[in-house]
Amino acid sequence: MSSSQRSEVSPGPQIRETPGAYPSTPGEPELPSVVSSQHSLSKAVYERRAEYIVPAKIRIKVGSWNVAALPGTEEDIGSWFVDGKGISKSLSNLSFESNGTTDGRNLEGVSHQEARRSKKKSTVPSNDPGLVPGGDEIGLYVLGLQEIIDVSSATEALKPYNDPWPGRRWKQAVEDALPEGYVKVAEQQLIGLFLLIYAAPRIAPTISSVSTTSTGTGLMGYLGNKGAVVARLVLGETTRLVFINCHLAAGVEKGNLERRNWDASQVLSRAKFEPLYNGAGEKEESGEYIGDEDFAFWFGDLNYRLEGMPGDDVRRLLMLHTKNEYGQGGPSRRKISAELALANNQKPSDVSEDTEKKSHVFRHRHHIHYRSTTDSPATSPSDGTLDPSSDPASLQTTLASLLPHDQLHQQMRTRKAFGDGWREGPINFLPTYKYDVGSVGMFDSSEKKRGPSWCDRILYRTRKDKLAYEEKTKAEETVKRRDEELKSHGIGDPAVDQEEVLFDYDPATDGDDDAYDPDADAEDLEMVKTAAGFEDKIHLEYYTSHQRVLSSDHKPLDAIFTLHYEAVDPDLKAKVQQEVARELDKAENERRPAVTVVVDYHHDHEGESRSSSSQEGVDFGNVRFDSPKVRAITVANTGRVPATVGFTDRIVSADKIGGAAPPWLRIRFDRSADEDRSASEAREVYTLEPGDATNVELTVHVKDFELVRSLNEGHASLEDVLVLRIHNGRDHFLPIHATWLPSSFGRSIGNLVKVPDGGVRRSQDGHEKSQGVKWSAPREIFRLTESTEDLVERAIAEWGMTAGDENPPWADIGWPFITSTRDDKMARNAKERIREALDNDTPISAAFPPEMDVVHRVEAVAETLLTFLSSLQDGVIPENTWTDLETALSEREKSKTHLSIEDQRMQILDILTASPAHSTSFTFITTMLVKIINEISSQTTDPKARAELRKKYEDMYAAMFSEVMVKAPLSTNAKERRASQNRRKRVIHVFIEEVGES
Repeated sequence: MSSSQRSEVSPGPQIRETPGAYPSTPGEPELPSVVSSQHSLSKAVYERRAEYIVPAKIRIKVGSWNVAALPGTEEDIGSWFVDGKGISKSLSNLSFESNGTTDGRNLEGVSHQEARRSKKKSTVPSNDPGLVPGGDEIGLYVLGLQEIIDVSSATEALKPYNDPWPGRRWKQAVEDALPEGYVKVAEQQLIGLFLLIYAAPRIAPTISSVSTTSTGTGLMGYLGNKGAVVARLVLGETTRLVFINCHLAAGVEKGNLERRNWDASQVLSRAKFEPLYNGAGEKEESGEYIGDEDFAFWFGDLNYRLEGMPGDDVRRLLMLHTKNEYGQGGPSRRKISAELALANNQKPSDVSEDTEKKSHVFRHRHHIHYRSTTDSPATSPSDGTLDPSSDPASLQTTLASLLPHDQLHQQMRTRKAFGDGWREGPINFLPTYKYDVGSVGMFDSSEKKRGPSWCDRILYRTRKDKLAYEEKTKAEETVKRRDEELKSHGIGDPAVDQEEVLFDYDPATDGDDDAYDPDADAEDLEMVKTAAGFEDKIHLEYYTSHQRVLSSDHKPLDAIFTLHYEAVDPDLKAKVQQEVARELDKAENERRPAVTVVVDYHHDHEGESRSSSSQEGVDFGNVRFDSPKVRAITVANTGRVPATVGFTDRIVSADKIGGAAPPWLRIRFDRSADEDRSASEAREVYTLEPGDATNVELTVHVKDFELVRSLNEGHASLEDVLVLRIHNGRDHFLPIHATWLPSSFGRSIGNLVKVPDGGVRRSQDGHEKSQGVKWSAPREIFRLTESTEDLVERAIAEWGMTAGDENPPWADIGWPFITSTRDDKMARNAKERIREALDNDTPISAAFPPEMDVVHRVEAVAETLLTFLSSLQDGVIPENTWTDLETALSEREKSKTHLSIEDQRMQILDILTASPAHSTSFTFITTMLVKIINEISSQTTDPKARAELRKKYEDMYAAMFSEVMVKAPLSTNAKERRASQNRRKRVIHVFIEEVGES
């Protein structure tokens, strides 16, 4: 189960390709190597990075806690993680600086703290001053939680999604505790794993390239009940940080240990981040993996246990120390005393307070040895007290005797897991697992009595550590190959006398220098050279558990790191960027092609006067439906070298169609395009010699019904920016804008019946005010059908008086909706004026020029009617109405019931009347068709010929109008498609055929 996503918050700069800059040109070495694109500008700026890189410092707090899905744990998060509370000084061998607010003398006692524990309040002790830095001292808070839901539940583990509610609850708890102004920069959840990263107000703007990912390693090796959530971010545009919050396989058996190692290896190999841009603006070819960063932090419930000793004995040994935290009373004190007494066959009241004696007995019994620090004096030079490292009764000595049995350190030493450069701070705190919930120091007293272990850990690794490991591994491989070569030549054969061997090296067993050393990470600031070539320093300040947090069976722990790094100063970088841009502009002006774009003057007939200034772009003025409008621009080569020009793809949002021009705009040059356009990103290019010029014709033509609807509703606009690309030169941006005049086309019948007198243009924006239903059917349908009827009648009458031997126009079956006459300019203008008459509620008869004959007039009106019906958003017969109609027709076909035409009409009308406006529109159209058929068929006196002509017209009209009146999708199945088409025709046919025909 692996997923990757970009974080919801990714502050800081991001590189993106932008037209308008200068691309670099191969083969021109005398020019700067960085010219023209945003990428190359970034590269030029990057080469001067020394001028804007400044030293920076940040404290990073990494916290980890297995909350065991227990209610009330979120009440403690702010106290221990943000405020640094809940640490037991006596059980943590650390030196803490006082914060000056209190000396801790009024700190609540352990017994009282346990007694007043509540799920609704924080369990940390009252008057706790907080012993580690927190609040606004921290620049980056990184919190890893495990088991925010019950991952042992199959229902939760097998969910195909993350339940966001627990995550929201924890986010709210963290944000309530953080100082004001902290910003969440990363968040990732995998079932019960949850990772949150918050940055201080001064740090958040410097964080970029945030990428998070999840890797499930649980059930079947992929589900998310075990695994890791990981985040990558770039700090100050220079330093890459990776944070890994994990929950590895549980259990104490050898197979469980091997599974933990396998889980870790899967996280390393499968976690992948989004590609990022480096400081030079170059995008990586593929995403990053863990190991490509400068600093990595791996934390969580790693579940490694103590090995090779009975858990009961370890519990009792550690409880010799924790019992001293209590007074003489309290349930936990009595439990501890009873268990220690049982181990020594004593009564609880006889248990000695002599910790040194008892701990010595336990160590001797189980051969637990500790490492003494011979370089340290046995006593403190200041007060003469025994040094803890030399005191056999001290907690430090006890921990030192247990740590060699820690599985994680063993696996790191043998390189079976985390051996590739990972390290850990000194462990000076008690094992973090497993405690009785509500107890400071009572280890698991349940029937299982699980052995204490340091299950919860925080590891870290620098790029230097990773490279050192790789170098060491490479050297060992070289030695191994050399040994094998010597053996293959008989040198080093086992038969050879062993005394001749100077030394014997085995990488698997040698290397004791890799053994765990509790002081290994106590060094000062360590220099690390980053992947970007900067010198950063990191230091581990604190690594401790919060023993006095009681709400889970795990104790939370955190580590505080100080990171000194080189960061980009935004102001200095902006200054360098401006200087570089000016230098590049100067070079380009001297060497690159240059063109001038002039928008030609234009004066519309409707009185719109437009400027020729290219700064204002191209204004098409008022634009109507299906009425093309043309503007022209001139592109002139005003430079000294040939210029290759062409329109390239625009920058558009995801919801828009790309390409060189929007779908409603056509571009046409007055010359043929170059055959070779390999050197340009434009689709078609044209080469202009110096002094040459080309005219470009731009045509706006809106005829797509979906676009018309969006324009009518105000959801779209006729605004765009064309990009004229000059090869090796500067792009020219040409704004295009036009004013849409609202149209009655593309609307719904329900909308049209509310249009007031005066048409859709009556209000300035074309959006009619809510006045309720005003008409029984759209007036446009009424006016078009009425005009068509009248003009057909006139055309037939005039033809009979004036025609000679020519075939009448109705000889073309389907006339006037189908015509063989040419669509000339007069006809196009007439249709435009008819549409204007509809939109402005003016007489259609005024739309025709005097010289236009009546035949061409009726054809123009008829075509407009078909277009209008096709454009209706819901159709004359909407989809839901057609579904009811088709169901009724289909049932009648199956039952083979024969109905008369009148009965069929009544059945159809009963369904249509559910929507009165649509039913009335249907009646207008079919009535018009009947009248036209009657007029045409009456011109034939022979009854048989008349019947044949009528039948042809009825079939043609039924086919034509069923396509434009029914708004319902057709089936993709050919048989069902044909059946549905026949039913649609039948619905129209039954209303236009003569009664008694069928």
